[in-house]
Amino acid sequence: PHAIRLEGDLTLGGLFPVHARGPAGVPCGPVKKEKGIHRLEAMLYALDRVNGDPRVLPNLTLGARILDTCSRDTYALEQALSFVRSLLPPEGGEGSCPDGSAPRRPPPERLVGVIGASASSVSIMVANVLRLF
Repeated sequence: PHAIRLEGDLTLGGLFPVHARGPAGVPCGPVKKEKGIHRLEAMLYALDRVNGDPRVLPNLTLGARILDTCSRDTYALEQALSFVRSLLPPEGGEGSCPDGSAPRRPPPERLVGVIGASASSVSIMVANVLRLF
């Protein structure tokens, strides 16, 4: 539920601790302004600047899918796996529509890199998973 999605020709992933670690049984706690929101805003600002200057990436637009790690390594790993799921074909095969035609699915997301996470231990764990894909 804690995600931002911006459409683009190429997609950059982002993993930021927008929320603090929650109490036992709850993954997310209060909002972290300095280490979470500010980093998120910095990425959005950079994307705005790159997409607003036609000399930087002519005929390409950078998009983003930014996810909240909630300052929890296991939650960050779950979020990173959602990047992987977006690259895989849908479960259950192609399926069919009621009229017998094949369903139209959006093209797979062109995720070209992931920025974050904030802590080195989380970044290493996430990089080890994403490296496989």
